[in-house]
Amino acid sequence: MLHLRLIAPADKTDDVVRLIENTVGTTHLVVVPGAARNPAGDVVMVDVAREAGDELISGLQKLDLEKTGSIAVENIDLSLSKRADKAEDEAPGEGVDAVLWEHLTDATHEESTLTVTYVGLLAVATMLAACGVMLDNAILIVGAMAVGPEFGPLAGISTALVQRAPQLVWRSLWALLAGFAVAIVLTVGFSWLLDALGLFERSMVEADRPNTAFIWKPDWMSFVVAFLAGVAGTLSLTSAKSGALIGVAISVTTVPAAANAAVAFSYTDYSQTWGSTWQLLANLGGIIAAGTLTLLAQKWFWARQRARTPEVA
Repeated sequence: MLHLRLIAPADKTDDVVRLIENTVGTTHLVVVPGAARNPAGDVVMVDVAREAGDELISGLQKLDLEKTGSIAVENIDLSLSKRADKAEDEAPGEGVDAVLWEHLTDATHEESTLTVTYVGLLAVATMLAACGVMLDNAILIVGAMAVGPEFGPLAGISTALVQRAPQLVWRSLWALLAGFAVAIVLTVGFSWLLDALGLFERSMVEADRPNTAFIWKPDWMSFVVAFLAGVAGTLSLTSAKSGALIGVAISVTTVPAAANAAVAFSYTDYSQTWGSTWQLLANLGGIIAAGTLTLLAQKWFWARQRARTPEVA
């Protein structure tokens, strides 16, 4: 369940309470008049089933509560209450399937910001993948995939397209393109450095590399795998099962493709450079397409669920 802590101006408290009481899946309603000081107003607390949370939050926003007061949402890890059980039974669908659109938008906004940490992680992941492709070491490739933070901006683009938030689209796209551009440039320099130290050499790029050659040979399977990974990643975000993102991270070759493009460019092997670039674009496109379609399907599903749910008298 979710716990909402609200601050409402005194003249809106009745409307807030009425909205809560008319929302299926709410319980444990508490009103403390005049308790809030900044901003001044009444404190309203309520528990709501996760599957009913988005409807309630949307209603509170229509009352402009985020402008005149405050809306704070927390996850409840444990709630021992018959009333809570009854509220969850009455709410439509299952909590694990519920989408909190405001939470998703806020999370992807944070993850899709071009920061030093984001660029640093992406650059380190790309350099690690460069070692993997040069040594034809699948373990290093998997490790680099797990380190890469690029799913945040990809999810941000999908969320922004569904929510029609152009500002978030451009922010996410900028983080994605600028991040990969910086990571590739740094990896080219990294490759030159290791070549000067005798740790990299041209023969490594030109070798058969049976374990990693697929990285610069894109085909339709690359897009299919990326599409399925995008579905899984989006579902893990919307259902708060973040552990599944690790599986998504190691199933697509975005970071390794960028790494192979960088090392191939450093040795003027432009055939591999273009092949790796197409692999990178295919993976990025597949994830964005899958994420957008998955969110649209979830939005349609929950609209149907709400339509079937009667209001509380």
